Amino acid sequence: MQKITPFLWFDGKAEEAANFYVSIFKNSKIVSIMRNGGAGPGPKGSVMSATFQLDGQDFIALNGGPTFSFSPAISFFVHCESQEKVDKLWEKLSEGGKAKMWLA
Repeated sequence: MQKITPFLWFDGKAEEAANFYVSIFKNSKIVSIMRNGGAGPGPKGSVMSATFQLDGQDFIALNGGPTFSFSPAISFFVHCESQEKVDKLWEKLSEGGKAKMWLA
């Protein structure tokens, strides 16, 4: 399993973007599509996220909604085996900066 996955934010076009990128790069594929259930956050059956690979590199496209629309910025999803690892990374990555949590 890849430890760090680039995370791209979209406003309703995550699946479309994943299909577009996969169509351009060789050795690429859609890995999974996660759809919203009846409890939200989006309409039932709408795409919440799309996981895809570009030449073996995993990416996640998320429909963050209008509050968190697509931008040239990128986030990273870091796979951690424990809360302790999350806490250590959080401490190191936020050192000298200002931590923010975005809630919809």
